[in-house]
Amino acid sequence: MPSDTLRQKLLRGARDGLPVGLGYFAVAFSLGITAKAAGLSPVQGFIASFLNHASAGEYALFSLIAAHAAYWEVAVVIFITNMRYLLMSAALSQKISPETPFFHRPLIGFGITDEIFGLGIAYKGWLSPAYLYSAFLVADLFWASGTATGIVAGNILPQNVVSALSVAIYGMFLAIIVPPARQNRVVAALVLISFACSFVFSVLPLVSALSDGMKVIILTVAISAAAALLFPVADAPAEGGEAA
Repeated sequence: MPSDTLRQKLLRGARDGLPVGLGYFAVAFSLGITAKAAGLSPVQGFIASFLNHASAGEYALFSLIAAHAAYWEVAVVIFITNMRYLLMSAALSQKISPETPFFHRPLIGFGITDEIFGLGIAYKGWLSPAYLYSAFLVADLFWASGTATGIVAGNILPQNVVSALSVAIYGMFLAIIVPPARQNRVVAALVLISFACSFVFSVLPLVSALSDGMKVIILTVAISAAAALLFPVADAPAEGGEAA
């Protein structure tokens, strides 16, 4: 069977990226309300979302901006919250043909999100950079546009409506943490421990004086490291005995 042409790969990527982008838009709209509260303009929100592709990382970004955190604190928090993409990049690199020019690799890494990673893993044969670029660009434009639209809405809607919409971001995070917490008692316990530690850090005399960014860094690293040491995840056996 002849391989797809460049045009076919681009069209296929755009087709697969469209439903991802539509889902992104709804989430990013809620993030836009948070960005508006942090004082960002629609253009600034668009650029921030175009360059940062994780909802958790972006929420942390806007929250730290609102708290006037230092640049280095913002950088460390974003690095920690987006660290999982390092693992996804390593996994996806195994599907890239050795003949692919090197410059494609950092560009593909820049465009990895959970959903784009899923599309890449499902791609048959060697992964086409053109396919990934197309899927990512379509999805990311919806993501960035959703944030900008949320900021615009926050500027023109009544304050009580903006306050109501801002609650949606918490609903999004509940949707993220509740399913795995129900399936895994360790995850549920860690979520509760995180809540308790955040409260303790807000009231302890010495620790409460730290900036919000520093608190997030300490708690994220400490709880994640403790969980990894005490409750390591076992490697899943390969299905059917086949190599991955």
